[in-house]
Amino acid sequence: MVLPRIGSCMIGYIFGCFLTAEVVAKRVAGKSAAELGDTGNPGMANIMASLGFKPGIITLIGDLGKCILAALVSYLLFGWAGRIVMLYAGLGCTLGHDFPFWRKFRGGKGVATISMGIAIYSFPLGLAANIAGMLVVFVTKYLCIGGPVIPLGFALGMLARGDREAAVISLVLTVLSVAAHGSAIVGIRKGATKQTDVLSAIRKKVGK
Repeated sequence: MVLPRIGSCMIGYIFGCFLTAEVVAKRVAGKSAAELGDTGNPGMANIMASLGFKPGIITLIGDLGKCILAALVSYLLFGWAGRIVMLYAGLGCTLGHDFPFWRKFRGGKGVATISMGIAIYSFPLGLAANIAGMLVVFVTKYLCIGGPVIPLGFALGMLARGDREAAVISLVLTVLSVAAHGSAIVGIRKGATKQTDVLSAIRKKVGK
């Protein structure tokens, strides 16, 4: 059943091309996300660092929401082919977020869409993979390492469960994540990649 899988991926791509960061940046700062921060990345991290906590959270919610909508629409149309169509929708949403056609295929890093996509397909394993990714970030203080750990951990979980198709999709998501974070990962060895102490930032926010 190829059609449901391709159709779900295409639906996901369309939803993924909506970059919440662009809307938030225009509304709050009156400029494109590409003009903000050192990276110009249309994602939560750059928006939060450039515009503050609230705009960052709104961006995160929007990016998670578009993945949920993509999976829901895909399941309503192709649910007869099984839950796997929702994971394909997550893959498409990540491709749209990372490579939006209207932005000359220069988008974000897809961490939020990957995190939600795998959680929709299998909440227990998706949650475990997301927690593993967060722990890696807390320990290493490198966001670029935690990103790829999430889909890789999920892929291992799917292999252990015997769900080979989901494992393959998760490995594709891992490759996309590594590619998106490639320059930052390489920059670690050169000392060019900044560390982010997420725990300290959370403590400061809670302490206010």
